[in-house]
Order: sequence, then structure tokens, then C-alpha cells
Amino acid sequence: MNILLIGVLAVLLAAPEDVKTREAPRKKTVAAADAEALEREYDKLVEKDEAALQQIEKIVSEFDQFAAKGAPGSRGVLMARVDELIDGVKKSYEEFLQRNPNHVDAHLAYGSFFNEIGEEEEAIKQWEKARGLDPKNPASWNNLANIFGHHGPIKKAFQFYEKAIELDPKEPVYLQNLATTVYLFRKDAVETYRIDEQQVFNKALDLYQQAMKLDPTNLVLATDFAQSYYGIQPTRVEDALKAWNHCLTLAKNDVEKQGIYLHLARVELNAGRFDEAEKHLALVKDPTMDELKGRLSRNLERKKAELKGNGSDRKREVEVSSKE
Repeated sequence: MNILLIGVLAVLLAAPEDVKTREAPRKKTVAAADAEALEREYDKLVEKDEAALQQIEKIVSEFDQFAAKGAPGSRGVLMARVDELIDGVKKSYEEFLQRNPNHVDAHLAYGSFFNEIGEEEEAIKQWEKARGLDPKNPASWNNLANIFGHHGPIKKAFQFYEKAIELDPKEPVYLQNLATTVYLFRKDAVETYRIDEQQVFNKALDLYQQAMKLDPTNLVLATDFAQSYYGIQPTRVEDALKAWNHCLTLAKNDVEKQGIYLHLARVELNAGRFDEAEKHLALVKDPTMDELKGRLSRNLERKKAELKGNGSDRKREVEVSSKE
């Protein structure tokens, strides 16, 4: 098998795609006593899968670190190591599924592995196989919807996410994925649901909130919800501030809190609440945030100067008018 290094880097180390959809959590099948051995074998298979992906990420990261220090290794050797790990996992899945062709969770997990290494067509085959074996399993519907969300048709993504939610209304991942897709593909949502853009925003926000009720301590989810206010016009300032302040209650450390202070400052700055923005910027001390903090600080000073200048202009206009 030949895999381009660039493909591995893109899948394992790149920034998230625009549609930040998430696969369904891998769940263990509740097995009867006589099937425990099979489930133990399946669990070991998934562990091997996850360990291989972690090892690939590690060796690619190390390769990049050495290259950055001026001591690049051999790309051929790197790709050979990656291929060896991937081929080992594939062989294990193929052997397991040859003996257990109707094991739904194994097809789902194998599809997820293919998706992780960038082989989407193979992932789709496994997820479609799982859906055919058990149409009432929501994970296959969600995972296929992720593919439609990235490559279209978008309306089919809506349909498949909704089916996943129907089958498991208490899984927050499905609600979050549909919320993200509705929010990003507003034109398609307007046509599909026959509502206007503001109602589309409301629908996405409502889906996020449903997910947050099911997973109330998930900071990533709460952050996705809060960030959605950046794209809504007219700006819903109070709702945005409330959302970011809620994120603040979920932050587990000072670094996370400082990142949220930057978001609060951004919302306040855009709303003309300069004093509040200045106070939140003053709380940001982490040097890794200096660039963004500096940018917001410069924007703050510029807007304050503009406001002051406009006030002086209005004062002069009044003075000229009174003299006339």
C-alpha cells in the first residue's frame, strides 16, 4: 500500500475541517455470556487500532520536530513505518470480519479507522455495510452524514443526522453535528426546512443547547455554541456574552479561562463596550496568546481614538452652528 506523507500529515496533524463533525463514540456491544470471548477479541482489535493511530501521530510529529531542527529523516523510512502500522491493523480487521462478517461494531470501527487515515471510500463501504446489517444503529447514519456534510449532498447530511437523532435522541454528538451543519450551510437549511435565515440560526442554536443539556460539562461543545454567535447578524451581544461566560464556568485551568477572556473582549469590543473589553484583555497573561491579545488591544485603541475623534468633530459642528 502506498500512502503519501502529505496525506498522513493532513489527516493526523492538520487543523479541523470547516465542518467539525464528530464520529459516533465507539460503543461496546452488550454481549451474552457465550459471546464474551468474541467481544474481548473485538475490544483488543479496537485497542490495536487506536494504538496504531497514536503511534503514527507520534512518529510523524517526531519527524516534523527533527526536520524543524535541521535534521530531517528519510521520508521513505517514515512512510514505510506508517504503512506497516496501517497494514497490520487492516489485516487484523479483515481476519476478524472474515470470521464474523455480521459484527456491526467491527464494521463501524473499521470504517472509522479508514476515515482516520484518509481512505473515505473504504470508510463509506464499511459504514454502509453496518447500516445494512443493523438499520437501527444510529452510529452508521451519523458517520455517513459526516461524509455528506463534507462532500455533499448537504440535504442528505441533514436527513442522515436526523435519522441518527431519531434512533438515539440522547447522544449529544448527533445533535452537535446537525447544529454545525445547519449553521454552516444556511442556504441549504433555508430550502430544506422552509424557514428564513434568522430561523436557521435559531434552529442551530436550539440543537446546540439540546446537546449541551445532555453533555453539560463539555467545554468544546459549549465553545462551538458560543462561537456561532460571531456569524449571526444583527449581532446578539447579550446572548453571545452569556454563552462565553458559561464557557468560563466550564474552564478547567487558567489557560482555558484566558482564551475565553479573549473571546469576551472581542464581543465587547465589537459592541463598543471598551471598558469591559479592556478589563478582560488585562486578565490575559499567557505569552502564547500575545499575538491575538495584541491585535485586539490595537483594535481597541483604534476604536477608542475614532470615538474620541468623532466626539471632537461633533463638538466643533455644534460650535460652528451656534456662531452662525
